[in-house]
Amino acid sequence: MTRNPNMRDAILSAAEALFSSSGFNAVSIRDIAQEAGANPGSITYHFKSKDGLLLEIYKRHCGPMNKRRIELLVAAMRVRDLQNRLEAIVRAYVQPAFSSSSDLAGGGARFTRLRAVMSAEGNPVVGRIIAEIFDDTTHAFIDAIQQSLPHLPRATIVWRCQFLLGALYYALVNPERVSRLSRGESDGSDIAEGIEQLVSSTVASLQAPDPNDLRGEATMGARRAPVRARPAKAKPDV
Repeated sequence: MTRNPNMRDAILSAAEALFSSSGFNAVSIRDIAQEAGANPGSITYHFKSKDGLLLEIYKRHCGPMNKRRIELLVAAMRVRDLQNRLEAIVRAYVQPAFSSSSDLAGGGARFTRLRAVMSAEGNPVVGRIIAEIFDDTTHAFIDAIQQSLPHLPRATIVWRCQFLLGALYYALVNPERVSRLSRGESDGSDIAEGIEQLVSSTVASLQAPDPNDLRGEATMGARRAPVRARPAKAKPDV
């Protein structure tokens, strides 16, 4: 391949494309160099290692996205009505990912696919990078949701935020499935519709009763259920 004068960006773009299609473990520095039209030494010069390269990819996309999420979260927390506030909090998390349709801030479908692949691989290096990039922002959203739903345990909110993340990944990387299964009644690539549907379903999920409470109520109900007297045996006909 011909050499790109902006070699650093070329390496980032090549690595992102390869990681999103093949994962982190299967891609070598030599593979990235060949894709970028670079020599392997250029990668170690700019990024030190493959780990450093992946970290820079995350920072390039997620720095702007997390910044926008926090800006929207601050505005959401000013909403007085708890129901409206909860919806605004969820929207603050969802909207920046959808509205970032380019390959930079937020990353669009390619970077979202990379994130999904990285999460599935279970590589400890990837896990540390994901924690470094996202944990502070995610904790801020969990705290905000808990203020709006103080009756729910934090662990339950964490579970439901995990489900939100999975739905967000899938909505961004596979929008054509919505179009197909709706038989054309919905366009899976309609960003505005995707945001509204995901926000609505997530708010409903967050507001659902805690399953641990339901199990406890069922157990207590079983304990308190009155013992019914057995019917007297019918006398035999004589």
